[in-house]
Amino acid sequence: MENVTVYSTTWCGDCRRAKRFLDEHGVSYREIDIDRDPSSAQQVIDWSGGRRVIPTIKIECDSKPVPVILHNPPAATLIQVLGL
Repeated sequence: MENVTVYSTTWCGDCRRAKRFLDEHGVSYREIDIDRDPSSAQQVIDWSGGRRVIPTIKIECDSKPVPVILHNPPAATLIQVLGL
């Protein structure tokens, strides 16, 4: 089972694209608006090596010990990682 979290903002076009892709493929996810949650914004910065890259998508899978962190991934990457 996969647990997907999308770190995004309301004004980000790439975030809307990623969420639309997930919706179209029936992938449920939790959304965190980093403009409203400073600790999540800092987490995104930490994961990306100092940049505020959105969307950042965290995918936790029962079969993997470490979550997969994707920064503004293309559809092909989401298909591969999520096994769509």
